[in-house]
Amino acid sequence: MDQGTEEETGLPDEGMLLVGAATPINPESARFPCCLVWTPLPVISWLAPYIGHVGICREDGVILDFAGAHFVNVDNFAFGAPARYVQLDVKKCCFPSNIGSHACRNHISHAQFGIAASCDIAIDSSMGGFQHKSYNLFTCNCHSFVANCMNKLAYEGSVKWNILKVVVFILSKGQWVDAAAAIRSFAPSVVVMLIGVIMAGWSFFVGWAAFSFLLLAWFTVGTYMFRGLIDC
Repeated sequence: MDQGTEEETGLPDEGMLLVGAATPINPESARFPCCLVWTPLPVISWLAPYIGHVGICREDGVILDFAGAHFVNVDNFAFGAPARYVQLDVKKCCFPSNIGSHACRNHISHAQFGIAASCDIAIDSSMGGFQHKSYNLFTCNCHSFVANCMNKLAYEGSVKWNILKVVVFILSKGQWVDAAAAIRSFAPSVVVMLIGVIMAGWSFFVGWAAFSFLLLAWFTVGTYMFRGLIDC
């Protein structure tokens, strides 16, 4: 990259990761174009390292995340820099110009969620809706916002994205920004586990397993058995 191009983009050669053909992802400037991003939560992620705070990024890499009642962060990711990310394949999104040009499996449901002509338009549409929603860790959280965006995109042909599917998607396909990000995510949990075992013995793991089971049961039951209880 020559000096003129660097000055125009503001992106340095060093530290830049290239995904796909030439789409720049730059963790140093918190730019993750068309990505889902994840970072650990204080205290909560220490006890449950599979739980974190998530956001979705516009085409220019700016992060948006539902961080509180009636509030969607723009370019100020709550709880720290992203530790893990998944870049979305725009070819797997559905941007119909009319009702007959849907690429997804259920064009009626997609139309009900709201169709869009681009990723940015879909994300902005979801942001407008969530700016009028109350935040609740157990019923309407950052994962709800991301799932809503994914449904408007009809990503991978589906409009059935929910909190659990977003969690699994990030855990299974997410890439660490770097080794330090992985250590930052898991080190507190390891320390808590060691302290728990030293102080309470192996019964600590029984309690931890029960906590994890109840958490998973809540979101599973709320998502699949009581429709509307958990907002997406």
